[in-house]
Amino acid sequence: MTDVTPDSLAAARPPQSQWRNVWDQFKTHRGAVWGMGFFIFVVLAVTLGPYIWTIDAQYIDIRARNSGPTLAHPLGTDQLGRDTLARVLEGGQVSMAVGITAMLLALVLGAAIGVVAGYFKRLDGPLMRLTDLFLALPLLPLLLVIIMLFRDTLRAAFGPETGIFMLIVFVIGITSWMQTARIVRGDVLALKEREFVIASRSIGTPSRRMILRHILPNVLSPITVSATLGIANAIITESALSFLGLGFPSDFPTWGRLLFDSTDYLQQYPERVLWPGLAISLTVLSVNYIGDGLRDALDPRIRGR
Repeated sequence: MTDVTPDSLAAARPPQSQWRNVWDQFKTHRGAVWGMGFFIFVVLAVTLGPYIWTIDAQYIDIRARNSGPTLAHPLGTDQLGRDTLARVLEGGQVSMAVGITAMLLALVLGAAIGVVAGYFKRLDGPLMRLTDLFLALPLLPLLLVIIMLFRDTLRAAFGPETGIFMLIVFVIGITSWMQTARIVRGDVLALKEREFVIASRSIGTPSRRMILRHILPNVLSPITVSATLGIANAIITESALSFLGLGFPSDFPTWGRLLFDSTDYLQQYPERVLWPGLAISLTVLSVNYIGDGLRDALDPRIRGR
């Protein structure tokens, strides 16, 4: 009769995939799980909500203006009688679209600069000095200047909504890539000294294939974490610009624009500030928790404990 030992049982089990191990570690972070659940809820709400709550966000009903929460208007109405729930849902679509698109732009730019700077020594100095220059710039005044210079031109070329969307995404994207570039560069510098990279280089593997097959797959962890945190940063920046009146047009709701429009009625109707403020705060908090959980789950020094 064959003896069954714990070592033989462990050897007989099929090995778990890396992503399964990452998910198992991610589930141990309770805040990250709650954050992911809430973020999925927000995405579904702003995507499918307008099909369920069919009131037009731009419909003006003067007779119902400045009303509190009722069955007809669960979150009340604004000074023109427009339904607040419909405007929060529609504004969420724009805010989430800006956050995700600007994050993708910043991620591609930051990852590309980080990989090139870390892999090619002769380009490391110039690219890192460029990164330092962007980090030294006062971002809010820079954002304001760029928007003031190009807002009217893009509005005339692409329309008031599409033009401002392109401008906001571009401005946030080109001012948010620096942290990703620095993190990726540090990981690439460490990967260059690993045995599998040195072996690949010794057999004459071209730099392009080396980066695509060996470098990029091994820096996905910091890129993934930067992606989640980039969404939160983009939503906050867009909300700040809209709150300052430099974002989308006044009749095009975003969460920041709803906050801006509600400040004049803060003393009489404080709940108007509450709804978009909660939407921004809870969404950003959930994304930060997701990033925190992903950072722990993708760290091999923590995963498996």
